[in-house]
Amino acid sequence: MTRFQNQTDGISQEALAGLVAEAVQQALVQHGIAMDPQALASAGAIAGSVAAALTFLSQAQLLAVDAFRGEWTALATDFVQSIAGKATRRDAAIVAVDEPTTAAEPGKVASHPPGERMLQSMLIEDWAGEVAGSTYLEEKFRIPRSTLHRWQRRGEVIALRKGGRKHVFPLAQFVDGRPATGISEVLSAIANPRLAWFWLNRAAPGLGGRIPIDMLKQDMVQQVVLAARDFSPV
Repeated sequence: MTRFQNQTDGISQEALAGLVAEAVQQALVQHGIAMDPQALASAGAIAGSVAAALTFLSQAQLLAVDAFRGEWTALATDFVQSIAGKATRRDAAIVAVDEPTTAAEPGKVASHPPGERMLQSMLIEDWAGEVAGSTYLEEKFRIPRSTLHRWQRRGEVIALRKGGRKHVFPLAQFVDGRPATGISEVLSAIANPRLAWFWLNRAAPGLGGRIPIDMLKQDMVQQVVLAARDFSPV
């Protein structure tokens, strides 16, 4: 048996961590804990990883851990603050690869909030879901390039920069060949397209754990726009 496999029930440590993470996220949402999607996912992942790791300890190790019961809160706080410190130092080393949200002074690199820098450093496919370029959308969705570019100029569609000057478009934002109603208002509230789509495509605590883009497709625009304004880091 390796440290990744529990001999008693056959579930892997990673799988168990995922189950606990999902349960923790649901509990936080049900109790109305105000957290943005990124923080909610992190809370679940950390709790899941810790819980799963504990189940793979020996009995002697579990007894040793239990001896620190009265210090668990302080130890957990130190642990999370340590992670936050490492993340902050990592973010400081990331070079911005997207358009700056604000103009930079001559000789300086424009800064981005940590959440935006994190998304810029990740592959689009890892967090945005299915995306496609204008050629695919014209062939499969019958959206003319001129129409797509007009929507982009007007801020009516979410376009994510990929590489140099190429943009791709999350497919989940389209309904009957056009962007879902309300996307322009969300972009007005969350100006960075990457951050806006990250928020739209994940369960939002401010919306009872529902996914904003799904709500837009159901014409629940007002609720989504209000939640987007509350989420906006600006």
